[in-house]
Amino acid sequence: MSGFYVIFNASFFNQFGNLIQYEVFQPTGTHAFELEDTQFDSLCEIFEKIEAELSSEYIHKYDAIRNQIYELIHYAMKTRPSTRIEQLPINASQRIHWLFLELLERQFPIDENHTEIKLRTASDFAAQLNVHVNHLNRAVKETGGKTTSQLIAERLLQEAKIMLKQSQWNIVDIAFSLGFQEVTHFNNFFKKHAEVSPAKFRKAY
Repeated sequence: MSGFYVIFNASFFNQFGNLIQYEVFQPTGTHAFELEDTQFDSLCEIFEKIEAELSSEYIHKYDAIRNQIYELIHYAMKTRPSTRIEQLPINASQRIHWLFLELLERQFPIDENHTEIKLRTASDFAAQLNVHVNHLNRAVKETGGKTTSQLIAERLLQEAKIMLKQSQWNIVDIAFSLGFQEVTHFNNFFKKHAEVSPAKFRKAY
């Protein structure tokens, strides 16, 4: 397989637009887009422009690259246009749910520069959002149909699987990075949700 990728963070776009306004950067938005061959060819041209710009000596090349990244974003979103004619108003519960998901997602991925998560329980998130934990739980359940604890557990399991498959970290370090003080707690959590131990899951890959 071959292709292109571009890595950037929010600070790269400081005072150059607000990325979070776009659905692709929102927790509940679409994050992956399947391309047809003609779309793939069109996007390859944009990535090639970015590569060429990056190796150029043009003094404003990063502004040009920012524009080209925006072109990628809009191209992707246009492949799946919104079916809504206008934006529906967001109520208080939806906003709290959205902010919770954003805080949850910000903690990942785990890597050498970001070695452990800080928010682990519904109470942790409630304190960060400055709301009562019962209010957070009601808002999340009302809006998303799942409890706060369920969503946290699902995201922890997802990250655990990624790290077991893709990283060289041992299981003790993975457990600690995900907020488990004892590796046995992590093993029990993983086996409960994945129906297999972390060691057997890693061995399978």
